Amino acid sequence: MEQICINFNLNGHDVSVMADPNKRLVDFLREDMGMTSVKEGCGEGECGACTVIYNGNAVTSCLMLAGQVDGGSVVTLEGVTKEDGTLDVIQQAFVDAGAVQCGYCTPGMVLSAKALLDKNPHATKAEIQRAMSGNLCRCTGYAKIVKAVEMARDAKGGANA
Repeated sequence: MEQICINFNLNGHDVSVMADPNKRLVDFLREDMGMTSVKEGCGEGECGACTVIYNGNAVTSCLMLAGQVDGGSVVTLEGVTKEDGTLDVIQQAFVDAGAVQCGYCTPGMVLSAKALLDKNPHATKAEIQRAMSGNLCRCTGYAKIVKAVEMARDAKGGANA
C-alpha cells in the first residue's frame, strides 16, 4: 500500500509522519510511533486493552486505521504522565487504590477514566461503571478500579456534594 503523510497531534505534540493509511491504529502507534503502552488484547474492540483517547473520546485503536487520525488528536498513556515523569492524578489513584495488578489492562483503563473525567468531572459511580465497562480486567473484581476513578475524580475537585 502506498504511504501517505499523516498529520496529527500525539500526546500534545504535532507530528507529521509517512505511514500506511490502512494500518491498524494500534499497530501504527506501537510500531511506528513507539507508544508501547497501547496493548493489543482481542483485536476485535471487545477488551479495551488498546484504548486511546481520540479527539476527546475513549476508542479502541484496534478498530481504527492510522489514516483516520489525520488532522485529529491522540492521547496514549505516555501522554498522561507529567513531563517531569511524575504520575497524573488518575494514574496515582490507580496505584493508591490497588487497582493495578498485572498491569496489562491498566493503560486502557486509565485512558477511559481520563476521557470520562475530562468530559464529566462530577461523574457518579454509575457513570464511572458505564464508562469503564468497555475495559476487561482478568485480575480484579473491578471494585478497586471504580474506587480509583472515584479517588481521581475527588482529587480533581469533582466530588458530588
